[in-house]
Amino acid sequence: MVLLSLVASHHDLDLTVLERLQSDVHAVGRELVAATNAVSGAVVLATCNRFELYLDVDDTAHTSRARRAVAQAVAARSGYDVDEVVEHLRPLVGADAGEHLFAVASGLESMVVGEREIAGQVRRALTTARSDGTTTSTLEALFQAASRASRAVEATTGLGSTGRSVVGVALDLAAATLPQGDDGADWAAVRCVLVGTGSYAGASLAALKARGVHDVRVYSPSGRAGPFASARGVAALPAGADLRDELARTDLVVACSGAAGPVLGVEALAEARRGVTHPLTVVDLALRHDVDPDVRSLPGVALVSLQSVAEHAPAEHAALGRAREVVLQAARDFEADRRVREWDPAVVAQRTRVLGGLEAALDALPPQDRDEARARSLRRRTRAALHGPTVAARTAAREGDAAGYARALADLAAVPVPQVPSA
Repeated sequence: MVLLSLVASHHDLDLTVLERLQSDVHAVGRELVAATNAVSGAVVLATCNRFELYLDVDDTAHTSRARRAVAQAVAARSGYDVDEVVEHLRPLVGADAGEHLFAVASGLESMVVGEREIAGQVRRALTTARSDGTTTSTLEALFQAASRASRAVEATTGLGSTGRSVVGVALDLAAATLPQGDDGADWAAVRCVLVGTGSYAGASLAALKARGVHDVRVYSPSGRAGPFASARGVAALPAGADLRDELARTDLVVACSGAAGPVLGVEALAEARRGVTHPLTVVDLALRHDVDPDVRSLPGVALVSLQSVAEHAPAEHAALGRAREVVLQAARDFEADRRVREWDPAVVAQRTRVLGGLEAALDALPPQDRDEARARSLRRRTRAALHGPTVAARTAAREGDAAGYARALADLAAVPVPQVPSA
């Protein structure tokens, strides 16, 4: 088995390209596992600024075949041709795939370095794969190790403890055009409409409340505003409500529904603001643009988008170097453990040959020849003979020392099944 990751992110691609790549994204994992026996498992990680697939491929020789299958599945949904998708999805194999995921889960590859939202998105990607039946023991171990690495980075470096996030940077940018108090934005006076009810909407609402926003009304294109708002102590716009009717008395719109197509267009917003003089700030955190980007051309309307966040997010952090060291060590440990698991069956087989043979010989003795004290002594000497080459084989596996592993395995194979003397 070999890990293969196919990566597209804000580092390499425009966000509009990422949007197209993510069309019907979670069906891709199910389709791949069902369509080709080269791929035994798949986890899809799709966020506002990245699209990544982690695949458990049956053999290194089949990675090209797996890449092509992914490209065909994504092309069928995105409108790109297969070769374009191949070009957009950067491949990482083996240890490189693991190290990349650990860095992603730790927030080191985010628009806002050290943001913590990605850690939950990584966990949810694994949960979705479990629900879809597309995970494997290798992918389970990989994603669980990534979550541990994320926690280790925060505990060791404090990176992320300041709460910096995509939402946080977006709200910082929005503050300049909101109602002002003596010390900047008067968040308590802000009247806000939150568009969306997913996990990102939950994070946005928490960030708004943390800044002191009290007047939040939730709008859901899918009609789920009621339960979401009720569970979080805010108001919901009634199902079927016209969003435009709310905008005349709104200071801030935070949109993160990810609906197919804009929830708020230029003409609708222009009509809603006819005769309105106070400014409106729109924060659009949806990769697929809940709000038409051209609304920024309207008088009195300020737009903060993911592109704005990317341009203004802090790129460095004092703890970044230490965080990368933690991630690198976690990746090395995972790869070492993976090799031990992969190479250990041959070690176990040799130990079973010897110890199982000994037990079979002891069981075959007639009752009058059985001596428990002698049997314990024989077992002890046999385990001692196996111990040295077993430790050597597993140490070599951890270090990736194939030659040392082969020598240790040969030493194990040379250990004979003990002869059991009759009384």
